[in-house]
Amino acid sequence: MNTSTNRRIAVVGLGAMGGAMAATLHRAGWDVTGFDPSEAARAAAADTGIATTAALGDLAGTPYAVLSLPDASIVETTVPQLLAEPGTVAIIDTTTSEPATSKQMADLAEAQGAAFVDAPVSGGRDGAASGSLSAFVGATAVALSAAEPVLLALTGGKYSHIGGPGSGNVVKLLNNVLAAANLVSVGEALGVAQAYGIDPAKAAASISEASGGSFVSANMYPNWVLTGTHDSGFSLGLMARDAALAVDVAVQIGESPTLLAAVAGRWQDALALLGPRADFTEIARTVAPAITPAGAPRTNGPVDGTTAVA
Repeated sequence: MNTSTNRRIAVVGLGAMGGAMAATLHRAGWDVTGFDPSEAARAAAADTGIATTAALGDLAGTPYAVLSLPDASIVETTVPQLLAEPGTVAIIDTTTSEPATSKQMADLAEAQGAAFVDAPVSGGRDGAASGSLSAFVGATAVALSAAEPVLLALTGGKYSHIGGPGSGNVVKLLNNVLAAANLVSVGEALGVAQAYGIDPAKAAASISEASGGSFVSANMYPNWVLTGTHDSGFSLGLMARDAALAVDVAVQIGESPTLLAAVAGRWQDALALLGPRADFTEIARTVAPAITPAGAPRTNGPVDGTTAVA
């Protein structure tokens, strides 16, 4: 497999997460070139001192590449273009993708002497900006070794090698569907507290110190729901997709997770009401609208990619 001490790296996808990861790599001394089809995203990256290109083909053969893309289908079209020229050492895919796609891309890269690892991340914009993300890594041992310098820069060593190619995707999808379930259950619980005349913020703080507590109750609800800001930077459309994908992956291997399937259905209902661009924490508006200043969504609002505002 290719090896390199070259610090040149491509970042493909300069949205909220990709742009922050590109900036982190730039500060860590990597020679970063970013690509995004959006001129605005490229301009935002350029403002932080990152070189950009409007043509993905310009990045072919770059020793290292980080992908931060919307879905598996774009991963499938991107990786062959990066491998079109010799020189690639490792491609680190932080996309919440599909395990079958990651297995195919890992085989494609290996055939050309390169590494491909699925390394979907958790930690949001703040983690991406500070180099403190968590990553769920699926890779062979050889591929992991090739990708490790980049993983260390993005996570500070806070990554878990789950298993072979595709396994990182599986565990990330399970993580997200569990978070999706918790967002619903905590919202319903705090709605009950409010109905009893209890301050939901106090209820959330108390629960967070006990056995029912979680990151959702301790952070997401106090910071984004109860304040009404709903500005996590992660969309409801992406969370609804991830919950559905988690159930699909389970079904493909003969499992029938009934509770998780019900959760995925709840997110599809919210998606129909709020649209894919709503913040994912706005699920609370459909679960317990009384606890968020944004209130319940309009039932007759637009759902074609815009957020219905109460």
